[in-house]
Amino acid sequence: MSKVLNALPVILLTLITLPISAQSEFYVAETGKDTGDGSLRNPLNSIPAALEKARTEKGDVVIYIREGKYILDKPVVFTPQDGNDSRQLSVKAYPGEKVILSSGIPLTLKWEPYKKGIMKARIDGNPVMDMLVADGQLRHMARYPNFDEKAVRFNGTSAQATAPERVKKWKNPTGGYLHAMHNHDWGDFHYRITGKNKKGELEMEGGWQNNRQSGLHPDNRMVENIFEELDAPGEWYYAAGEHTLYYYPLEGENVSKVLFESPQLKHLIEFRGTEATPVKNITLEGLELTQTLRTFMEPYEQLLRSDWTVYRGAAVFFEGTEHCALRNCYLHNLGGNAIFFSNYNRHSEVSGSHLTRIGASAICFVGDPDAVRSPSFEYGEFIPYEQLDHAKGPKSNNYPAQCLVYDNLIHSIGLFEKQITGVELSMSQAITVSHNSIYDTPRAGINISEGTWGGHILEFNDIFDTVKETGDHGSFNSWGRDRYWHPSYKTMESIVAKDPALILADAVRTTVIRNNRFRCDRGWDIDLDDGSSNYHIYNNLCLNGGIKLREGFYRVVENNIMVNNSFHPHVWFINSGDVFTRNIVMTEYKPIGVREWGLMVDYNIFTDSLSCATARKNNTDEHSIVTSVQFSNPSEGDFTVADDSEAITKGGFRNFVMDQFGVVSSRLKSIAHTPKMPTPIIIATHADDEVINWSGATIKSLQTLGERSATGMDSERGVYVVSVNALGGKLRDYVRPNDVILKIGTTTVNNLKEMQDALQKIDKSKDIEFIIFRTQKENKIVIPGKLLD
Repeated sequence: MSKVLNALPVILLTLITLPISAQSEFYVAETGKDTGDGSLRNPLNSIPAALEKARTEKGDVVIYIREGKYILDKPVVFTPQDGNDSRQLSVKAYPGEKVILSSGIPLTLKWEPYKKGIMKARIDGNPVMDMLVADGQLRHMARYPNFDEKAVRFNGTSAQATAPERVKKWKNPTGGYLHAMHNHDWGDFHYRITGKNKKGELEMEGGWQNNRQSGLHPDNRMVENIFEELDAPGEWYYAAGEHTLYYYPLEGENVSKVLFESPQLKHLIEFRGTEATPVKNITLEGLELTQTLRTFMEPYEQLLRSDWTVYRGAAVFFEGTEHCALRNCYLHNLGGNAIFFSNYNRHSEVSGSHLTRIGASAICFVGDPDAVRSPSFEYGEFIPYEQLDHAKGPKSNNYPAQCLVYDNLIHSIGLFEKQITGVELSMSQAITVSHNSIYDTPRAGINISEGTWGGHILEFNDIFDTVKETGDHGSFNSWGRDRYWHPSYKTMESIVAKDPALILADAVRTTVIRNNRFRCDRGWDIDLDDGSSNYHIYNNLCLNGGIKLREGFYRVVENNIMVNNSFHPHVWFINSGDVFTRNIVMTEYKPIGVREWGLMVDYNIFTDSLSCATARKNNTDEHSIVTSVQFSNPSEGDFTVADDSEAITKGGFRNFVMDQFGVVSSRLKSIAHTPKMPTPIIIATHADDEVINWSGATIKSLQTLGERSATGMDSERGVYVVSVNALGGKLRDYVRPNDVILKIGTTTVNNLKEMQDALQKIDKSKDIEFIIFRTQKENKIVIPGKLLD
């Protein structure tokens, strides 16, 4: 004992004399001066000044920002000088204090009446006037139709938005914008009006914001920033030539007491590194980030063959980072994307943050197209098989991987752009998206643009109120238009038959979707579209839209619950390798164009005998069971079943946790919404669709969202060709499975009865022109009348 005591002074002396790597602290305050030393008593005035001080320090550094609103005139840029292997840097709000970083400059305005209740004020200088914020709330540019919070798209659309009679009323529409939905509701387009010609027609530039160039929707259009449309409370217009702001106050609003601000920057914070020299070990924490410019007219780039194009930028931009993080932040009132991970990023994260009122997407991971082997960039584009690079995986490391999106509340996004999502994954690998609540979005909650390069884990997310302004989509959506994929199904089928190794040449790792809760009321809960391959989908609670698998290979779907819905297999390949087992389904399967039912569709749990019997007619589900499924407490979101339920004892179903979906931090849980819970049906209902044989073709009215998705149609109209007799059918050289017949001669046919009526009236001694929707466009097909029984 005495020897130990005697040794203590030596140990303590040794500890005292060892060099200690102390943590340095610097402080930033609104009242500080950049000539100060950055201490608590003598703080600096700006983050860049604090970074300059921090770069001279060794060891870890913390920059505390004191309470206040910091207006940035340029983005704060972090480089490898700020965070590297020798130093960790933290930039955080001082404990208990509110720190706001914004590019919104306050406007000094002297208001005077204009007319019809409109006020006007002169603005000095030449600020960017693209967004107007009044006491923290976004105001709407003068627009037609007027803003309607209950309207489905763009808060109000009309075919009259670009009608000649309306355009004639506009003296000078230059600088205005046209926003329009894609004609199939696959996202949107945006145009800047550059003038109008002598005929009164609009001259515009734009339209590059969507990768499916199929034209604008004729009805779903909205124009803004037109002076003559300034006619509703809350609208504004800036006449740049006059340096004058016109504003129509809200009822009871005293404009002289309102703080008006206008954002000036596209980005607030940037991490700028490379794979060779990355930015490392920097954490931003507890900051409020707000007011950036809209970016829908910036240059966009294609995300391979997905439906997307994207602006590679955001309020917070990560490029070339390792172990960098944005934590516990609040991002709101942003004109474009909120957070963007571009190209090389490893082990970086976004966590504990609240993202709302975002103009475009919330969080994007997008790699470098040059890292992709044999890339193609439009739906109809392809590289001939002989020219394909057959090596597996990426060509370089210039893409995001091993990054984390955890415990984030994401809602009310896509204010200005509709081809957006809560979390976007493109040309990336092994991104974990866990315990996020994502809702109130115009398109998907999570979107994966293609198979490059898989390995993602999506778990414990709560995703609902999605696809609110678009169509043919899901709460989760993916595309898999990888190297082997081809717009011609027959060509693609021959490629994968000849060279099956190409199937997983891009989707090299399995993407896992597990333990999530999804609800989509305008599409599918889980939508694997166009060749999405190499997925394992299990333990998901699907509250409304079911699960869809289109084309693609090697999908294992097991132990999921599809409340009041079912399985939607579309256009499957021979030898797809797909597995669908131990799932609870509550209505009939909805197959479209399935010739072979994968590796296994069996051992499922049906809630009514008719649905099971229908499945068995397709030679599936030999061992599936039919049983009444009683969920524990569905009104409160508990869809577990009793341990002695036949679903478990005979069907092999296994309960999974029902109380861990979405955000986990108490701060976010207290404000996060949850989805509306459905009342489970007792007995499945069955559509009584009329199906007839027409000269060897099986046809029916196009009536379902699944048929619309399979064909690419814009709405449920026309006559759907289910199958064609390839041996004895008279029409085998003219119509194909998955065609939609829209017109016979001059007669439009919206359903089977109208087609039957039209066929009675034609002259069968002549050739008849048909309009058939095929391969995403209308085609004219001439069929000899003598073949038309």
